[in-house]
Amino acid sequence: MPETTLFLHPNIRTLAGDGAEPDGIAGGIVARDGRIVFIGGEADARAEAGADARVVELPGAAVLPAFHDAHIHAGALAVEALGPDLRGAESYADALRLLREFAEANPGDGWVLGGSWNSNDWRDGEPHRRELDEIFGDRPVLLSTIDGHADWANSAALEAGGITDSTPDPDGGRIERDATGTPTGLLLENASSPLWPIASAGLAPQLPGLLDRLQDDLLALGLAHLTDIDVLDVLDAFERLRDEGRLKLRVHKYMRAHELSGAIARGWCSGEGDDWLTHGGVKLFADGALGPHTAHLHEPFEGEGENAGIAVTGDAELERAARAAVAAGIEVAVHAIGDRANTRVLDVFAGVADVARERGLRLRIEHAQHLKPADVARFADLGVIASMQPTHATSDYPLSVRLLGDRETLHYPWRTLLDSGARLAFGSDSPVEPANPFFAVHAAVTRERRDGVPEGGREPEQRLTVRGALVAHTLGGAVAAALDDRTGSLEQGKFCDLIAVDVDPFEADPRDLWRTRVLTTVVGGEVRFAAARPGRHE
Repeated sequence: MPETTLFLHPNIRTLAGDGAEPDGIAGGIVARDGRIVFIGGEADARAEAGADARVVELPGAAVLPAFHDAHIHAGALAVEALGPDLRGAESYADALRLLREFAEANPGDGWVLGGSWNSNDWRDGEPHRRELDEIFGDRPVLLSTIDGHADWANSAALEAGGITDSTPDPDGGRIERDATGTPTGLLLENASSPLWPIASAGLAPQLPGLLDRLQDDLLALGLAHLTDIDVLDVLDAFERLRDEGRLKLRVHKYMRAHELSGAIARGWCSGEGDDWLTHGGVKLFADGALGPHTAHLHEPFEGEGENAGIAVTGDAELERAARAAVAAGIEVAVHAIGDRANTRVLDVFAGVADVARERGLRLRIEHAQHLKPADVARFADLGVIASMQPTHATSDYPLSVRLLGDRETLHYPWRTLLDSGARLAFGSDSPVEPANPFFAVHAAVTRERRDGVPEGGREPEQRLTVRGALVAHTLGGAVAAALDDRTGSLEQGKFCDLIAVDVDPFEADPRDLWRTRVLTTVVGGEVRFAAARPGRHE
């Protein structure tokens, strides 16, 4: 007989339907075999559940649908625990100190990966291979920026990748060099492509264990569903967890461009899978990022001469890959941060939108951070989903203001896109940003960093309502994955994936939304996380 569970709470926020959020339901949710079969008043819920049902009284001030992170790099997030973390480095000297401490605590001869460094505010030096050589010797080192669009390599890593004085800059990348033409060790965008397959070759066997530990951390944040944008080795690891009965959250899995032809040959089709793992599409790159000044812009970066960023993938190749994917029944997502990159991607999508729509395939732009006003309406017109990460708007401040200045470009325009009829899907881009969904909700509602800067929010006219932010981070991710018929809101027939939180976000001070704490996470009608004691984030 199917197992039945009755979840009781006096304030159930379903996030179903359109418009303003009504008062929460005081009652219960009945789950049978992991799906919701009833939501309503307590007496009716008890009657539907039956006398033999398991009863769970949920804690806290409100119950919400569990979150869907529409853009996360689970493999990278799991693996970064193995390497040095330079996020807190406020100077080049500070970064070198942290690297020395890591080298002393982690001797060996294998690759050193990790980093998450950001040199934009360093005033005492720039990343160079000579310091890595001094600290790590012949041990190869490849350290990524926080946004993953530049790498800092030592001489051993450059040698392993065959990068020498005579190596030309690749398409969509740049090897930084000193006055003599010798590589400094700083590799932008595609310039590090030869190194990564060598550097990551030994990581695959460790992934299942690393992801197993990571999923518990994500469940504690209220995440029940991930759209993962890493390579297919990560899918193999998640499949192993599922087959061993250890997978506790759902994954919609994307691939990278170099994996597309093989996936087509194997018959990969977006939407295939089961309740726990589904096939997504292919992620392509149109440009770089703000941090390394490689986002592709219509006008150059302020004070940088002719530097308008890098077209990581040319228009012809973007169009070829998008057409091949759609023809094979595969969704397409394209990374585009700069306004010119977004224009280029929308131009490509205009040529495949009709076929994608006929086949029920989602077209997505990942990030869509900086848009020309004329491009906004094209998202809704072409059915393109804006997959955005609200904390980028706040963590990029004030760098984005300094780099982009005053130009006819909309920055992180969530409200404008939503009002135009476009669909938003929110995520974290973790490990670039913290994976906590309430950090994103706070950023979307206030446009302020968690320290309250800038007061009143950057471009406050782009702020969202609490409901709008929550929907983008729950149902929005489901829509972007074409799974909104089974997840994303608390409705009959959908997965029983929910969270109980310590405060009702609809009643909270918007400035405190980031402090919201998840007390319970339920996935498939099972409690997958329960907090040990109540408390708030500090």
